[in-house]
Amino acid sequence: MIQFETQLKKLKHEVLKHVAVLAKEDRLTKEELEKIPYDIIQGDKAQYRCCVYKERAIVQERVKLAAGYFPDGDKINEEFIDIRPDEQIVYVIEAACDRCPINKYTVTEACRGCLAHKCMEVCPAKAVTRINGRAYINQEICKECGMCKKVCPYNAISEVIRPCKVSCPTGALTVNAEDRRALINEEDCVNCGACMAACPFGAISDKSLIVPVAKGLVRYRKMYAVVAPAIAGQFGMKVTYGQIKDAFLKVGFEDMIEAACGADAVTEHESQEFVERMENGDKYMTNSCCPGFLSYIEKKFPDQVERISGAVSPMIATGRYIKAMDPDAKVVFVGPCTAKKNEAVKENLKDAVDYVLTFEEIIALMDAFDVNPANCEDIEVDDASIYGRGFGAGGGLTAAIQDYVKGKGLDLEFKPVRVSGSAEIKKTMTMAKVGRLDGNFIEGMMCEGGCINGAAVIAPAYKSKAVFAKYNAQASRKSVLDNEKIEKFHNINLNR
Repeated sequence: MIQFETQLKKLKHEVLKHVAVLAKEDRLTKEELEKIPYDIIQGDKAQYRCCVYKERAIVQERVKLAAGYFPDGDKINEEFIDIRPDEQIVYVIEAACDRCPINKYTVTEACRGCLAHKCMEVCPAKAVTRINGRAYINQEICKECGMCKKVCPYNAISEVIRPCKVSCPTGALTVNAEDRRALINEEDCVNCGACMAACPFGAISDKSLIVPVAKGLVRYRKMYAVVAPAIAGQFGMKVTYGQIKDAFLKVGFEDMIEAACGADAVTEHESQEFVERMENGDKYMTNSCCPGFLSYIEKKFPDQVERISGAVSPMIATGRYIKAMDPDAKVVFVGPCTAKKNEAVKENLKDAVDYVLTFEEIIALMDAFDVNPANCEDIEVDDASIYGRGFGAGGGLTAAIQDYVKGKGLDLEFKPVRVSGSAEIKKTMTMAKVGRLDGNFIEGMMCEGGCINGAAVIAPAYKSKAVFAKYNAQASRKSVLDNEKIEKFHNINLNR
């Protein structure tokens, strides 16, 4: 059904699909789960690891996470464990971690063995010496401070950081000093999944809720899907929103509603809040739709938490709208974000969404139900505005608020600062904290370029971005203020 960019994506898909099939057929037992590694890794010849036994051991750990269990321990828990508030979502699969035998600073062939030897003089640990006329770093005593690299006139000292570690925005990804295995400090982790996407060995994965969703569908519960705008392009370059909606219906969902509809309502609510804050003399406000960005501020800039908008995310807004329309509804949010799994179970938000699936998981679920969106009908979809759908990419929220301010004819300066990715966010929040922000509104997206580059996408952003723009351009071009659907949200609580 889908062409996977990497073998890792395909392997994860196969694990999720196998688990979903077992859940659908009510065969989710310990014995059946333990058969999955043998179904996926067949034969006696290893393809990627030292032996086939290690490959199967790694798949078994993936199976645990896919089935909703914790990955640690020798046995699979007999009882399904649901996600709890503030629970860790992203885990290191110990057997899969390569323990990257990388020395952070290494002297390269560019070293000229110069007489100044500034690298030796500046090293506080005296780890740099000269051997055969060239600099040499004793890795056993090196403190990895980087001073030698800074002073070398030839840039002869290379710096290499483990992909998982360099990708983590909060420094939650650390390395075990004894065996070099990756570790996640849960207190600092925002579950953004950046490390999961960065690890080339697939040694980091997220806990899944594909099991209860599959069970709910076969038991004919009223399951509603709320899809993130970034879903465009995930099922192929030619698959439309209408075909995606038909696929959800064929799987067994009661309906598919775009989170973009909730985004339009959130735009109005957040814009009004921005106006009030500016009139009250606030220096700036941030968005609240990205759970990774919100958690980052809470953990790394706690004194700036009051600057976060009090509006809920489009996911929560749409979920509350569905629950108000149908009290028996079970709401499943589908998006590219692992952090949404945490957001959905927050104490003040858990009334809106019952389950969160990533794009990786929904594609595996559809495959388990033998549904291919490419073969589905192009049916009518919701009348979300181009601004609501634009939330899926960096700058989309800003464009929506600008449209609102302009449409209202407000005599108010709206000076947005659009940032995405951990480096830009850190710099911007630091400037805001010290009162040097060149703007009064921060649109922060934890993933580089926005949700279209989320940790759990199938199609990479360089492929999906064109499709995202194409189908979003077909959305209603009228102002957010003219969208009739917003009126349906006026009786919905849009506060966090």
